[in-house]
Amino acid sequence: MEKDIKGYVSFVLHAHLPFVHHPESEDYLEEQWLYEAISETYIPLILTFQKLVDEGVDFRFTMSLTPPLLNMLDNKMLQQRYIKYLKKHIELSEKEIERTKDNSRINTLSKYYFDRYSNDLHVFKDIYNCNLISAFKKFQELGKLEIIGCGATHGYFPILYVNEKAVRAQIGIGVQTYYKYFDKPIKGFWLPECGYVPEADKYLKEFGIEYVLTETHGILYADPTPIYGTYAPIVSPDGVVAFGRDLESSRQVWSSINGYPGDYNYREFYRDIGYDAPYEYIKPYIASNGVRVSTGIRYHRITGKTENKDIYDLRWAMDSVEKHAGHFFDCRNSQIDYLSRNMDTPPIIVCPYDAELYGHWWYEGPDFLYVLAKKIYYDKCNFKLITPSEYIDKYPNIQVSTPCRSSWGAKGYSEVWLNPSNDYVHKHLHTAGDRMCKLAKMFPNEPKDSFKRRVLNQCARELVLAQSSDWLFIITNGTMVDYAKKRIKDHIGRFNKLYNSLINDEQIEETFLQNIEEKDCIFKDIDYMIYY
Repeated sequence: MEKDIKGYVSFVLHAHLPFVHHPESEDYLEEQWLYEAISETYIPLILTFQKLVDEGVDFRFTMSLTPPLLNMLDNKMLQQRYIKYLKKHIELSEKEIERTKDNSRINTLSKYYFDRYSNDLHVFKDIYNCNLISAFKKFQELGKLEIIGCGATHGYFPILYVNEKAVRAQIGIGVQTYYKYFDKPIKGFWLPECGYVPEADKYLKEFGIEYVLTETHGILYADPTPIYGTYAPIVSPDGVVAFGRDLESSRQVWSSINGYPGDYNYREFYRDIGYDAPYEYIKPYIASNGVRVSTGIRYHRITGKTENKDIYDLRWAMDSVEKHAGHFFDCRNSQIDYLSRNMDTPPIIVCPYDAELYGHWWYEGPDFLYVLAKKIYYDKCNFKLITPSEYIDKYPNIQVSTPCRSSWGAKGYSEVWLNPSNDYVHKHLHTAGDRMCKLAKMFPNEPKDSFKRRVLNQCARELVLAQSSDWLFIITNGTMVDYAKKRIKDHIGRFNKLYNSLINDEQIEETFLQNIEEKDCIFKDIDYMIYY
């Protein structure tokens, strides 16, 4: 064991967005979720990792890049629309430099946004040739980043498992997508919404998964009770290792009330020139129907619990980043010092977060990771950064225990994804899942280039797209509800139309099939026989 190292910290960033792809129209605001995430999270993370590599800092981070996100990042139409998005923002920020010239503090920020969006375009187009997946792959090959898998469309296992083939397909298609883009063997798997059910373990094992991440109580209430709580992994009887989220470190980073992101010097998320600027001036840069929406250009800091927000200051924000990275560093030192006195193996503090927290929600988050990684590398401390698979390799003697059925989200037991606002959806998902299995048995191994095989594969696409946990989450939270409901209705409707035509031996119009193949073009290599 390394000198003076008493334990480890593992950051796991879950990069995920639902598959949003509308070739028929550029007016879907939901498509901007991807563009915002690229500019505010994915490019900043790539630049952070590159900066650490250039400076010779050894670091370890783990990231899931989910199949829907990978499919969107690899989509030529969305790549071109992102470039168009950037050019529009560069144009707007250039206008802002002129509009804000009489206020030096705001004008400094206008110039900052112009430079930032211009650099995003350079990084995306010139450095990575529109292929950000290759950037993450590079860091994986350097041994700095461990990329892990996820379910095909983030389907929620604790509800889908009533038909275990639906869960198996989510895992199998997810693993297949990973191998389409990455060469290194897959080791870890982010359970969608951290939803754990023991029934999924055998399929995780079947597809080569070594470990998963669970919510805290998934470990604390495991059977038998784990000796070391969440500070050491456990292994299920089926041989899948489970790491649990550490509550203390999570709260410090995640909570906007008690955590770092609520610091008064950080950028205010909810004040945007899309709402503040004169209407006629901002109209070309908001929704096509004239509704004010966020542009990403924000001039205010959190300031406090007041509507009178002060102007954002980049230097003050970086001062807070330094302070919080130091606080996190000191807390992990103390935590590991205490834990290591009572453990036979070095403790591991697992810190899983939505990747989009870093940059999109907490604008300074990528800077926090950069400063923290440098502190851990250069300053005296009793821990190192590690990936979960590295920890398993170092300390393979793991307690056997079955994690508790669990999820993250409010109350921790599926309520976000099954409640009176969205419970009507599940009967349709279950029925479609059963019907997909029926189709695979009725039409086994259709010829590779046959029309019927195209139809069967499209059935599988429509099913997994309907199963996305994101639609259920959105309905519960009350944001973009109409869009989420429409997506469920569209995918189930398309599935049923194809299913009924196949069952009744009715002709399917090729124009209809081509149309939905173009819209729902995820998983080009999908094989419906995974449901057999």
